[in-house]
Amino acid sequence: MNHKGTKTLETERLILRQFTLNDSEAMYRNWANDPEVTRFMTWPPYENAEGTRKKLQQWVEEYKDPSNYTWAIVPKELGEPIGSISVVAVVEERDIVSIGYCIGRKWWHQGITSEAFEAVIRFMFDEVGVNRLEARHNVFNSNSGGVMKKCGLTYEGTLRQAATDNTGLMDLSVYSILRSEYEAMG
Repeated sequence: MNHKGTKTLETERLILRQFTLNDSEAMYRNWANDPEVTRFMTWPPYENAEGTRKKLQQWVEEYKDPSNYTWAIVPKELGEPIGSISVVAVVEERDIVSIGYCIGRKWWHQGITSEAFEAVIRFMFDEVGVNRLEARHNVFNSNSGGVMKKCGLTYEGTLRQAATDNTGLMDLSVYSILRSEYEAMG
């Protein structure tokens, strides 16, 4: 892989960019404090913006590593982050990345997550040179699976009791897209 770091990506409605410390209030307000948004996450809802500020300090520091990818999802019309999308795991020796995303409830079912994910998929195949891109979700979070399907990923199967999130021990649905499949899509 040819790591590029978290470069700014633009779509019709969105700017995907690095987070800054100034995003802590928006992160807290728009998604990180909502128990419904964090239901299928591995982290609990934040109790205040200071918690999101500490997380952002970590992310900003991690931007020094060109193999780190964590984008703020920013609608152009709003100008502040409403969620995040990131590479949550990398397998260098096989050119594999795993993607995770989270978006505020107010922006669910508007195609925003799919639009952001499609931009990240293009970037990962076209610029970074991945061979396999995958994503996983709690089997009870079917909306996340819908995003994966819409973006061209193929359902591969379910890993039983393979992880935990805020709901406890869970089964994971696994989706992926290979370079050959991405290229065939044109």
